[in-house]
Amino acid sequence: MTSMAKPRAEMTQEELAAKEQEEFNVGPLSILNNSVKNNAQVLINCRNNKKLLGRVKAFDRHCNMVLESVKEMWTEQPKTGKGKKKAKAVPKDRFISKMFLRGDSVILVLKNPLAPSE
Repeated sequence: MTSMAKPRAEMTQEELAAKEQEEFNVGPLSILNNSVKNNAQVLINCRNNKKLLGRVKAFDRHCNMVLESVKEMWTEQPKTGKGKKKAKAVPKDRFISKMFLRGDSVILVLKNPLAPSE
């Protein structure tokens, strides 16, 4: 039986570590792994409808992340009086030097789309 077909409960510690390393290098978490290794920026879509553009310093399998040099971006609807036209959404942003992001708020992680291609 190969380690891929084996349930996690039946794997040894060495097999679990090898499987996790493989998932970090070739699976969906490889984008985060590459960001840590190359100090590359990633764009993260969050459940609160905000986007984070920053560098990943550390992460785990739950997508909890330690981020650095983060630009948080969102849009706000300005308040309008009764009977007035709906105002256009205003883009807002702020800089956060270091932050911890809980993985359950992550929807999508992309390599920085504006970065030069390798």
